[in-house]
Amino acid sequence: MFPFTPQTEDHQVHGTQNFLTDAFFSYRMRWKRRRLLVRSLRRRKEITRAVERQIPKAGVLIFSTMRNEMVRLEHWLAYYRALGVAHFLVVDNASDDGTAEYLADQSDVSLWMTPESYKASRFGVDWLSCLQMKYGVGRWCLTVDADELLVYPESDDRGLDDLTAHLDATGRDAFGALMLDMYPKGPVGQAQYETGTDPIQTVPWFDPDNYRAKLHPVFGNLWIQGGVRDRVFFGSQPERSPTLNKTPLVKWRRGYAYVTSTHQILPRRLNKVFDLGDQTNVSGVLLHTKFLPNIGEKSAEELSRAQHFENSDLYQPYYNALIDDPDLWFEGSAYYEGTAQLEALGLMTRGTWG
Repeated sequence: MFPFTPQTEDHQVHGTQNFLTDAFFSYRMRWKRRRLLVRSLRRRKEITRAVERQIPKAGVLIFSTMRNEMVRLEHWLAYYRALGVAHFLVVDNASDDGTAEYLADQSDVSLWMTPESYKASRFGVDWLSCLQMKYGVGRWCLTVDADELLVYPESDDRGLDDLTAHLDATGRDAFGALMLDMYPKGPVGQAQYETGTDPIQTVPWFDPDNYRAKLHPVFGNLWIQGGVRDRVFFGSQPERSPTLNKTPLVKWRRGYAYVTSTHQILPRRLNKVFDLGDQTNVSGVLLHTKFLPNIGEKSAEELSRAQHFENSDLYQPYYNALIDDPDLWFEGSAYYEGTAQLEALGLMTRGTWG
């Protein structure tokens, strides 16, 4: 799928800790997972139930944290309903643009609200972990942001229930996806977008091939970086480029815990979601619609709030560049044509998905 450092798992996962036995390393990971779960439980009082509806007993559940996403929300809900999502469990983080009110009116949405710090909650992970522990055990849980649209081979014709049935049949309880940044041609702020429409019509371009990957030294996941943000904003500091690998779809069990957003999860075995040459894993892509025309306004807000990165000062030049209305397009950009195109480019894989 991607070029990666060809090291065995034992060497890669334990190479920086060769003074530890495998057993002690596993012991550390178990305790880390327990600490994350305890941390999440301690924050359960930060979210207040606004609307809780009856959740269907079958089907995929979506978990999401949002703030001021009314521009995308109507299409986002319609998109995932078309894929067969059974119910949406959403935490609204002090929206003031009508997002919470709109969600509260949807018959397939249960809503919680919080004014607390997104950053202090591990970027919403702690809040969603509480909901996953209560409502998601034994269910396929899809954790996505409002600017992420999941696609996978033949997703235009085959819904999430088909995908999860395949994963169940092949003994897999996690599914991986590359976060693919989509953008317009020309200055981002000058693109045209109408609220409620498909954002891909406004941001149909992406970087097709400038990605790199290696196995993460601790969690064992394929750690992917690159793409347009790496090319435009982090060329001089590629190590700070955003992480693009995610494990958004998981058949939830008690004791599971996301570590950093959905980039890593514990237990570590759940991170083995991408094809590393065995050609068995199906994987997908999260079409990331971050670069709509309102990105300058949202970047100015986030620069002030400092809620989206561990060390927000390091990302001040990035936010300033977004406020300056950049043109992200270049001659190597590819126009999005569908899932077959992404599969041909190696950005998603079919595996044994027939």
